[in-house]
Formats: sequence, structure tokens, C-alpha cells
Amino acid sequence: MILQESYRLANGVQIPKLGLGTWFIEDDKAAQAVRDAVAAGHRLIDTAQAYGNERGVGEGVRTCGLPREQLFVTSKVAAEAKSYEAAAQSIDETLAKMGLEYLDMMIIHSPQPWAEFRVENRYFAENKEVWRALEDAYEAGKLRAIGVSNFLQDDLENLLEGCRIKPMVNQILLHITNTDKALPEYCRAQGILVEAYSPIAHGEALKNPAITRMAEKYGVTPARLCIRYVLQLGTVALPKTANPAHIRDNGAVDFQISPEDMQTLEAMEKIESYGEFDVFPVFSGKPLR
Repeated sequence: MILQESYRLANGVQIPKLGLGTWFIEDDKAAQAVRDAVAAGHRLIDTAQAYGNERGVGEGVRTCGLPREQLFVTSKVAAEAKSYEAAAQSIDETLAKMGLEYLDMMIIHSPQPWAEFRVENRYFAENKEVWRALEDAYEAGKLRAIGVSNFLQDDLENLLEGCRIKPMVNQILLHITNTDKALPEYCRAQGILVEAYSPIAHGEALKNPAITRMAEKYGVTPARLCIRYVLQLGTVALPKTANPAHIRDNGAVDFQISPEDMQTLEAMEKIESYGEFDVFPVFSGKPLR
């Protein structure tokens, strides 16, 4: 059963292959979403300082009925925290807000502040300082693993050239019609596990006729096909939903997409619009492309 399967990070820590993303889940609804996910068998919960729901997620973790060590909880240092001091303080604030003694993983949410996402200033020196704060928190036992999100190859190379601890994950936008194979291959070569956020393309994949037809071939929902696709690419899948029925459905992905159909899905025409989510508020109005 996929919900019982895990990957091994570079430091030996086990991370579940499938988890619950909590982006756009309001803080007062986050605790119940976590409890529903845990009841459905999920053990990986992903949040971020920018989501504004760390308090609720922490409450859900503490009240879900499972021992803390049976869950894998991730949060992210805000993209705007680009100094050692700001990052270190934010890690302590996250732990306090969530009511947890440690996090299983903390990652840098973006190589640049969202208002400057993918612009000329790459913040290489600043990211090294933020990474040093993560390394220190890891060595202090506050974090069991550390990583990054939305980092391109040169962003990763910048950290790798002088770090004490290599990034263990890179969480990126990855879904059918949006599969950058070069970056995951580079990560794999460096021992960095890729996590796929928004594997259902912010819901737009559910409206895609070609994806729907392929899902019908396997007798599954389009969402399950999308999740299975990123799993077969060797990544962690992080679909977001607060709907209990969808949470249960997302975990029912114990089937195999044939190699031929994987090639077809990889080559599908790119989804050009994410509808109402095409411009993300958290990214200061910048489309994530």
C-alpha cells in the first residue's frame, strides 16, 4: 500500500512517498484536514510559514491520535527571510506556533523573495546564510532533515559548493504536462530527493480531456492518475485538499501506469492556464512559470 511506503533521505531518515499539502487551507480548517488525512492513512503533512496555517496544522498533528514520531511534518522558511538571523528566528517561531518540539523537515521556500521571484538578483550569498541557519537547527536537533523548494540547478550548485550538509530535498512544481526532467535528474545525481507539489496542476488537470481519457483507461479518477504519475517519476507526491473524500481517493494509487502511457503523459501539451490559481497571491502576483 502506497501510504505505507517511503523513500530514504540522504541522512537515512524515512519520508513517506505520499502526503497532504496544505496550501490555501485556512488556519481554522487545517487541524481537521490533518486529522482526516491521518485517519485515511497519510503520515506526511506539509505546511509553510507563508501559508498562514502552521498553528492549525500543529494542532492537527497534536490531536490526531498518533504518536508524534509516526508523522513526518514539514514547514518552510518564508521566502522573504534572507538572513541567518531572520531564518533562525523563524524556525523557532514555527516550532512555537505549531506547539512541536521538532520538525521532521524544514526547507527554504524559494531562492528569492516572491516579489523578486526568478529575477536577476539570485540571492546566492543570502541563501547560503539561510542554509547555515538550517544546518545549525538541524545539528541542534530541532530539525530531522533540511532542504529547499523552487531551486533551479544553479541555486543548488551555489549551496553545494560550500555547505556542511547537502540539501536533502528540492520541492518543485511538477505534474502531467509540466515535467522538467533535467532538474530532477540533476537532483537525483546529487542525492537530493524531489518532492512534487501541486501534482494535480492546481485542479486544472481534472479538466483536461486527454488526462481524463487516460484515467478512464485505468479505471481511476484523473487526480489518482496525476498522483501516480509523479510517484512513478520517483518523487514524493504532495496533493492539496481539505475534502475528506478527496483525501481518501488520493491515497488509492496502488496501480501502475505502463511505460508507454508514461511517455504519452510526459509528452502531453502543456496546460497553459491554472485558472483562478494562475496568479498566486503568495507569489506577490507573479505566475509560477
